[in-house]
Amino acid sequence: MTQNNIKVAVTGGIGSGKSTVAEIIARQGYKVVSCDKIYSGLLSEGIFNAAYTAEFGAVLDENGKVDRKKLAAAVFGDEGKLRRLNEITHTKIIKKALEETAGERIAFCEVPLLFEGGYENLFDSVIVVLRDRQQRVNSVMSRDNISRLEVEKRLKYQVNYDNLDFEKYYVIHNDGDFDNLRGKTFEIIDKIIK
Repeated sequence: MTQNNIKVAVTGGIGSGKSTVAEIIARQGYKVVSCDKIYSGLLSEGIFNAAYTAEFGAVLDENGKVDRKKLAAAVFGDEGKLRRLNEITHTKIIKKALEETAGERIAFCEVPLLFEGGYENLFDSVIVVLRDRQQRVNSVMSRDNISRLEVEKRLKYQVNYDNLDFEKYYVIHNDGDFDNLRGKTFEIIDKIIK
């Protein structure tokens, strides 16, 4: 691994705590890029409007912006539509994330669908945040104000983190309070830097 422009992906299933880990890293002064924030920016620019309307129908709001709830309703539950959504968006998001890390000695990218997209090889290291499935479901229900059924639908289309081999990655088990998670994150940062 070179000492210049080290790229580290932070990933994990929905509700695992990967955003909290990314925030802890950012508070330490490291460059952290969020693929979700990049996606939101691209949505607000209207980059995907024509493609989404052509593929998924009426998913824009009255202001001509993508309504994420309408989009989710249109794609979750249909594997082909979800795959098509990912094809339209992921390459652009990852490309922009990597552009934003250029020139940094070390940079972290929060990438929710890293393994689903096969992007792990674009990074020098990967941090995987793992959490008990029931805690993840409860967290997402509370955070997004959606039903258990809606969360389960989303989980169905993500990699099953319980069955993956993470031997070559850094793993953080999010099984305690915030201070516990912060301590584990600091340990991983130290290992990556050394």
